[in-house]
Amino acid sequence: MILSAATAALVDVIAVRAGQPAAAWRRNLADELASRPVGDVWMLTGGAVAAALGLWLIVLALTPGLRQQLPLRTPANCPHLRAFLHRDAAATLLRDAAMRVPGVGAAHIRVRRHRITARAAVHFRDPRQVKDDLTAALDEERDRLALARAPRIVVRARQRTR
Repeated sequence: MILSAATAALVDVIAVRAGQPAAAWRRNLADELASRPVGDVWMLTGGAVAAALGLWLIVLALTPGLRQQLPLRTPANCPHLRAFLHRDAAATLLRDAAMRVPGVGAAHIRVRRHRITARAAVHFRDPRQVKDDLTAALDEERDRLALARAPRIVVRARQRTR
């Protein structure tokens, strides 16, 4: 309903900007608003509703939501069950899996909504082999996390410079 009203108002404004006369409903609304006193009950009610809606939108814009939580898959027999995993916990589990790969001396994991970024410092072995092993280990650990939407994994492995 709000979308259709906003679309109608936008179409009318575009028509007026293009040189057409304003729609009858808009002219009537402007006349009504211009002729009513500010202390009218309908004017005060409309202003209060607009202020409350604006305040609610500001509150929603400033609240963080659940951005630090990753939703987990739910079993088919329990559709009402909802479980989440904190991003830092997922990063810790993935970092531990990365550190178990031979040749990785240090690993930094960043978990986002759609992507897991892994940076690894290779102490020995060929960095390409370590990258392949690391990608496989992180894929396996990501699947074990049972995330509802599995993010893609981006791995960067660099030889440690001395």
